[in-house]
Amino acid sequence: MANLMKAVDIKNGKGPAEALFLNPATPIPQPPPGHALVKVRAFGLNRMDLSQREGRYPLPPQAPATLGVEFSGTIVAVTPSSSSSDAAASADGSSSSSSGGGGGGNNPPAAFAPGDEVFGLAYGGAYAEYIAVSTRMLLRKPAHLTFEQAAGIPETWLTATQALHFVLGGVEGGGGSSSGKKSILWHAGASGVSIAGIQLSRLAGAAQVFATAGSADKCAFVERELGATAAFNYKEQDWVEEVLKRTEGKGVDLVVDFVGASYFQKNLDVVARDGRICMLGLLGGAVAEQVNIGKLLYKRARIEGSTLRSRDEDYQGRLRDRLEEYLPKFESGELKVWIDTVLPWEDIVKAHKLLEENKTMGKIICTIS
Repeated sequence: MANLMKAVDIKNGKGPAEALFLNPATPIPQPPPGHALVKVRAFGLNRMDLSQREGRYPLPPQAPATLGVEFSGTIVAVTPSSSSSDAAASADGSSSSSSGGGGGGNNPPAAFAPGDEVFGLAYGGAYAEYIAVSTRMLLRKPAHLTFEQAAGIPETWLTATQALHFVLGGVEGGGGSSSGKKSILWHAGASGVSIAGIQLSRLAGAAQVFATAGSADKCAFVERELGATAAFNYKEQDWVEEVLKRTEGKGVDLVVDFVGASYFQKNLDVVARDGRICMLGLLGGAVAEQVNIGKLLYKRARIEGSTLRSRDEDYQGRLRDRLEEYLPKFESGELKVWIDTVLPWEDIVKAHKLLEENKTMGKIICTIS
């Protein structure tokens, strides 16, 4: 194997979509102990990639400069763990830790080996022919999933799981419904994370699952294909009023928000007493002005922000274990990966522009031939 590979690079280190190009002189990463070198077959696009490309995303210290955090491919080499105590957490692709929010599976698979078809989450580097990634964050690709489908799972489904189960505590208990389950509202309902989150909420038995989206087509998709109780076009409807109508004025127990400042007051208006709000993004700004925080007090509401990429491997690994438990449900059809567009990675500029347009319903995937 040559020491160089192709990877998506950015002219001058940051810029618009047109600054992206394939750099054929990128060094192939060398996997440290407990890591595998994977030949990438496909990678998924995420909104953080746009921010990183523009130089507005604070990278965690272990992240390489190359874009991309989710991928699928084939293992070409595995570097054994440096100590026997790490073997269970690295070479076997499992972890001895099962504590912390949300729990997770703890059934160690057989050791990874060259030739294994895998998919996984990385701190960066997925927009490349090869990626070095911890075996702790790899999953075996089931035969019923294509490489394109597998590449669209890690970031979105782990983030949705984190929000629903680790941050918000799930839909069990409390709530105002006769079932004893909680209701939930997912903003950006046709985004990759919310597509996963809506399905996971229904799987968990949420009393009601609401969503917002930016077009009638997206709202219809969320209701028809994902099974949401109702979806509201935020450009044409007062979604706070609509949710309150459908909850008999009580509001929704759980809210997952990617918008930030422009939705801050509305989230406080719509959340139920003892409700929780999870903030995952700031697409609508970071500074909320003239907010009535009194509702936060008398509703006894909780607001928690969360990111996934900055989390340590133990935390991410527990999410990975939870995701592994879901895999059979993709085969049974209970869960589905929604892909909007598949493009060859030579069209990476087109792919980024498509993501910027906010018109997609599902993932954008790039393939490497």
